[in-house]
Amino acid sequence: MKIHPQTARPLLILDLDETLIFGTRDRLERPFDAVLEPYAIYHRPGVAGFLDRVRTVYALAVWTSATHDYARVVVESVFPKELELAFVWSRERCTWRRVLETQEEYWLKNLLKVRRLGFDLDRVLIVDDEPRKLERNYGNLVPIRPWTGDPGDQELSHLAGYLISIADRPNFRQFEKRSWREDARR
Repeated sequence: MKIHPQTARPLLILDLDETLIFGTRDRLERPFDAVLEPYAIYHRPGVAGFLDRVRTVYALAVWTSATHDYARVVVESVFPKELELAFVWSRERCTWRRVLETQEEYWLKNLLKVRRLGFDLDRVLIVDDEPRKLERNYGNLVPIRPWTGDPGDQELSHLAGYLISIADRPNFRQFEKRSWREDARR
């Protein structure tokens, strides 16, 4: 379902890998939450509670640089079936980038594509563990520490409180979000 942007709550776009889940060929010492051979998919601690909290004030969407099939399996595993997402985008909506000096390659998420859907970028946030993927839209980025399986991780619990506390701000791009952890502790 597409949410009508003019009447919608602010939009929160969520990355998948190392943000909400960890996909690995090497099994962890606990049961996996989903599988897409050869990957075992593990949910980040607190992901269900995080989604329950933020969905009360944000419209939610997913944008990953993973493949479409992988994204579909992960979304079905992580998100409640009754939760309607504004969109689920995968690698096909990203732009491939190469840094000539280092030959490093990565996928860029250009939020102009979100604006073309009618969303006001002043009211859009994206949570991602790789800031360079948002190099054109740093003002919309809420960076999160990459998660690679630590069962004691509490990042999503802290992040939910922070995101709820800023949901009413008229322009998300006008304030610094890199230090959100410190702001969340206040």
